[in-house]
Amino acid sequence: MRADAQRNYDAIVRAAAVEVERVGADASLEDIARNAGVGSATLHRRFRTRRALLQAVFVDRITTICEHADVLSARMGAGEALEAWLRELARFSASTRGVADALILGTVPDPATSACETMLISTAGSLHARALESGEVSATVSALDLLALVNSLSLGSRTAPDPVEYAERLLGLALDGIRR
Repeated sequence: MRADAQRNYDAIVRAAAVEVERVGADASLEDIARNAGVGSATLHRRFRTRRALLQAVFVDRITTICEHADVLSARMGAGEALEAWLRELARFSASTRGVADALILGTVPDPATSACETMLISTAGSLHARALESGEVSATVSALDLLALVNSLSLGSRTAPDPVEYAERLLGLALDGIRR
């Protein structure tokens, strides 16, 4: 991809992430283009459908969150790193307001979404294994349990006045219960 095309792509994805967090999956494509500093035609040329744009936002954020696990692991103990990462994932999941539904409904799984799922499972598995090894998480709790928990809390927080705050609160309660 040419340098200017890559800059436009990155600007559009960043602007879309902000708008999706602010108003949800139905964010205005015109607002996204304007906030990215590109024309509507540029946005539509690069992302032929809303779903394609939402998928790019999803892949970008999941990749960033999974890569951040290494930073957390280097800076924190195993249990703290796992908890911090789960909180980051919960914040993202709660803030995306319908992106998962927009990506899943009426479609067959695609390679990018499958790659994100694999990344999430791998990252959660690595963090969980370290926390398990250090005795900071119960052997009765699996990495997949924790991912399902975050997903459930995020779905359950959708109608809260502040979905992110509520998902974080619920996750804190659940993690307190798991530790005891």
